[in-house]
Amino acid sequence: MMIEEYFNEHIAVAYKCLEANSQTIQRIGDKVIETIHNGNKVLLFGNGGSAADAQHIAAEFTGRFVKERRGLPAIALTTDTSALTAIGNDYGYDRIFERQVEALALKGDLLIGISTSGNSDNVIKGLSLGNEIGCTTVGLSGRDGGQMNSICDINCIVPSDITAHIQEMHIVIGHLICKYVDENYEIKDKNVIIR
Repeated sequence: MMIEEYFNEHIAVAYKCLEANSQTIQRIGDKVIETIHNGNKVLLFGNGGSAADAQHIAAEFTGRFVKERRGLPAIALTTDTSALTAIGNDYGYDRIFERQVEALALKGDLLIGISTSGNSDNVIKGLSLGNEIGCTTVGLSGRDGGQMNSICDINCIVPSDITAHIQEMHIVIGHLICKYVDENYEIKDKNVIIR
């Protein structure tokens, strides 16, 4: 049956992802905590379903995941249609994230670029500029990791060639990062304190 087959494929990818990435996810969570503790922010971006994932993860930080806490500084660079269309029109679609990183990112910020192939040109350009600025760069990718392997400080690769399963794992990874952050910091006097 098609539904059972799909679920079985999903479960197989999930097991491979767990084996390959549990320590990587923890490292990303530690970087998010360190970034926020230092008074910096998280910027997230991607295309299509990955844009939706960027928005979803940012919302978990600024709202809440499970634990009641103050909002944490995270911005999805995929939500401002005026900026996206103006930059796309004036500079080209390949620069829609790079220009926003140029405008918003500061040294010490954390950039999370999401691309199932690891090769999306506009995501690569945004991450590359982040490196120049002095940001920590994180990739959520799939397949063999693509160009993100060489430009990201941390690249969390979902071991699959199926875009849908990579996307499914990206949101699970995003939730795990949010859970890790919730469980590993405390709020005191409006500042994030690492346990």
